[in-house]
Amino acid sequence: MNIIVCIKQVPGTTQVEIDEKTGVMKRDTGSAKMNPYDLYAIETALRIKEDLIDVQTTAITMGPPQSEAVLREAYMLGIDHGILLTDRKFGGADCLATAYTLSQAILKIGLPDLIICGKQTTDGDTAQVGSELAEFLGLPHIACVLKINSITDRSLEGMMDLGDFTQTVELTFPCLITVDKDICEPRLPSYRKKIATRDRPIQTLTFSDLPDQNPVHYGLDGSATRVMRVFPPVHHKQNQILEGTPDTLASEISKILIKMKVL
Repeated sequence: MNIIVCIKQVPGTTQVEIDEKTGVMKRDTGSAKMNPYDLYAIETALRIKEDLIDVQTTAITMGPPQSEAVLREAYMLGIDHGILLTDRKFGGADCLATAYTLSQAILKIGLPDLIICGKQTTDGDTAQVGSELAEFLGLPHIACVLKINSITDRSLEGMMDLGDFTQTVELTFPCLITVDKDICEPRLPSYRKKIATRDRPIQTLTFSDLPDQNPVHYGLDGSATRVMRVFPPVHHKQNQILEGTPDTLASEISKILIKMKVL
């Protein structure tokens, strides 16, 4: 069985820079980390590998060259192979263009039995890439999986969260699932695996490697949405110092709260 896990490098802080011209995040500046939800996707893949025989796992990420760091982290967790999808033509992609680019990369390397994605990313929070990727590949899929009840070499049965209730669905391979954080407890990176995999190669794919060579399907040109305006929230902060006896202060504070319509 072959499993592909889609992962992403996201900002490690809320202090991020925005390109004023395009309205997209500058991903080559500031600290970064692996998207937290993707840790659950990796752990799910690793547990399947432990339960079944002859399972190969591959992590794929799209981003600037420094995104290789999350693939190295995936190696430290136990992932077998890593693929970095990077090209300036992919820059500024929304969730639709991102899913399409990932689908082209997967078609290039070969369709696996199972694709696992985290529920969403902490920088976009759309929770759409997994389902859009499945649609581009023509795969059956379920989202927000809380538990994998059973899995064989032909199918899996998963329980997904539908808000007010859960639903159990059986999917035959190939298929795609997105997992929620309640599915498992991610393991910690292994120092031994870090040493053992420090020279393990990472495959790099660029625009020229993909089956679809039409550039308008990628990046900003391939995005269905546009950020019209990005701005920091306006804070109205005013300090006022009151002096006097406790009774005077209580009266003044009461008047201020009434004026603010809090009381």
